[in-house]
Amino acid sequence: MAASKANSHRSPRPVGPSQRQLRVGEEMRHALAQIFQRGMLRDPALQDVTLTVTEVRLSPDLKHATAFVMPLGGRQAAEVVAGLQRGAAYLRRELARAVKLRVVPTIAFALDASFDHASQVEALLHRPEVARDLIQNGTDDGA
Repeated sequence: MAASKANSHRSPRPVGPSQRQLRVGEEMRHALAQIFQRGMLRDPALQDVTLTVTEVRLSPDLKHATAFVMPLGGRQAAEVVAGLQRGAAYLRRELARAVKLRVVPTIAFALDASFDHASQVEALLHRPEVARDLIQNGTDDGA
């Protein structure tokens, strides 16, 4: 019984990322955006490509990071991500110069699908049957 009482005073584990993960991820996102803006990448898939870094997620131990990117207009997205993966070691070195950390995380790149997801939700909301249901339920916000 005493063991269960002692455990009841523990705070629950956080569900999402820690403040440190969020802060370091945001610093890395800004640093990557500056690196991409300088245009120092030599990979042919990355030449004349404007990239947006939407988010950088870190593992709880801060040893691994995933950078979510989207090329302007979504053009040649798979080739761009492959080019970024090839240049990951160079980008990690550049991040080491820009972000002061004891250990710079290994970095992987992934295409950000949130824009596609938002477009799908928007299209669904504009379907006639959904609009009709929203109006019937009184949830029409005038958009």
